[in-house]
Amino acid sequence: MNDRLEQIEVRIAYLEQANAELGDVVYAQRQEIQALQARLAVLVDRLEAARAAPTVYTPEDEKPPHY
Repeated sequence: MNDRLEQIEVRIAYLEQANAELGDVVYAQRQEIQALQARLAVLVDRLEAARAAPTVYTPEDEKPPHY
């Protein structure tokens, strides 16, 4: 009976540790997702701005094909 209780306590301790580690991983992933979402929003804004205002090139701005 005492050995069985000890085994259960060891398993619970292991599960608590694993749960804490998983929580840390989930938190780090959430931070990374938020950073990537912010970068994506900036890129979307830049893309939309580029589509809204096309650049007009003059012949002086163009380089000859051999350059």
